[in-house]
Amino acid sequence: MITNLTHDLLTKLEALLPEGTLREASPRYLEEPRAKWQGVAAAVAAPKTVEDVSTILRFATAHRIALIPYGGGTGLVGGQVTSTGAPLLLSLERMNAVREVHPSENVIVVEAGCTLQAVQDAAEQANRLFPLSIGSKGTAQIGGNLATNAGGINVLRYGNTRDLALGLEAVMPDGSVWHGLTRLRKDNTGYDLRNLLIGSEGTLGVITAAALKLFPRPAQTGTALFAVRSPEAALKLLTRLRDIAGESISAFELLHRQGLEFVAETMPDQRLPWPDPPEWMVLTELGLARGPTPQALFEELFEIALEEGLADDGIIAQSEGQSAELWGLREAIPIANKNIGGISSHDISLPLSAVADFIPRATDALAAHGDYRINCFGHLGDGNLHFNVYPPKGAQRSAYKEAASAIQDIVHDITVEMGGSFSAEHGLGRLKAADLERYGDPAKLAAMHSIKSALDPQGIMNPGAVLLTKN
Repeated sequence: MITNLTHDLLTKLEALLPEGTLREASPRYLEEPRAKWQGVAAAVAAPKTVEDVSTILRFATAHRIALIPYGGGTGLVGGQVTSTGAPLLLSLERMNAVREVHPSENVIVVEAGCTLQAVQDAAEQANRLFPLSIGSKGTAQIGGNLATNAGGINVLRYGNTRDLALGLEAVMPDGSVWHGLTRLRKDNTGYDLRNLLIGSEGTLGVITAAALKLFPRPAQTGTALFAVRSPEAALKLLTRLRDIAGESISAFELLHRQGLEFVAETMPDQRLPWPDPPEWMVLTELGLARGPTPQALFEELFEIALEEGLADDGIIAQSEGQSAELWGLREAIPIANKNIGGISSHDISLPLSAVADFIPRATDALAAHGDYRINCFGHLGDGNLHFNVYPPKGAQRSAYKEAASAIQDIVHDITVEMGGSFSAEHGLGRLKAADLERYGDPAKLAAMHSIKSALDPQGIMNPGAVLLTKN
């Protein structure tokens, strides 16, 4: 049974920690981007060392106090907030050092409180690339990226955050410290605790530092935006681009006309590439070594696309400024989505061969349910779509509150039926814990509950996230 963090317990914990470690839970710790939950907490612990984290977890386990790990607060599924009880929030914001950089090994060792932007900057100073790229990189912390196995635009080439980690340092619920900061590429010594903790969303332990992979910086980068005739044509274009450029494709993003219309509606100062946007577009980026320029490869691709009837128009960036302008449009779409106000947002993934059939099928199913606007966009190269549903123009989201659950069921049912996942890159958090129970494989669920019970027998680690709390 979880207990509340009372004033007396807080006083006892404070006596065990350096001055200034515990602080009041100010509003910024109790909010999340989509405003689905208003968090509660008795206090926030902001340790500076792994030893202090160990002390905090030992105390929490001994007194059965719920502990909510908190990163940059940018998570979209409610994993960083809880609205019940009086838990302790654990923020690693003061554990933000870059411990080591090994350019010859292509490895960087950082503490979990480093922002993603800080990791990228440290890599760049060593003439290396850390390729994880998400819109909230200035706020999101690498510990949270690892805990949620964050995705982003470069998964196609470099993989999810899980694929970028070599080793971890972590504190387990009993306070023991796992010293797993290996820089080895091969370490075949039993169960992979690293991959167990990555994606566990703070339910099995607290990641305090990580050894991460770096990569050579591409000698040349290029960006292009193509007007394609359909999602099926976009997938064929991806195949053609792979034939031309191999594995140098860093990003391949599908955009829909609705997203640009949302931008025009809510962000009139944002420049659009076409006054009358096409129905479907692809935004893609190449990162090349020395040799043919990205522009030359994109020109070759466009000629093929015209011949095969895959594309009608295209914009090939001729400078870094033009490239930044195209990516600025992509980054504006989620902001415009928020300005419009969605009824139900869906972070899903599908086998690539199923994407083109899923989009009209899900669209038709929703049209039969009600009058909605759909903005379908995302990381087409790895099958990750953001299939988000909005009220018709002039209507308010609040009028569709009762429809949200049915809309989500329609989208997720079709996704799972077609061999996809209802959670692609945002994680489960509290938002999708019930979906895991509904769609999850029974054997996997049983194993997950067994692992949780073994590592966190008191159930104090982020209760209610990922796995529904059992009475």
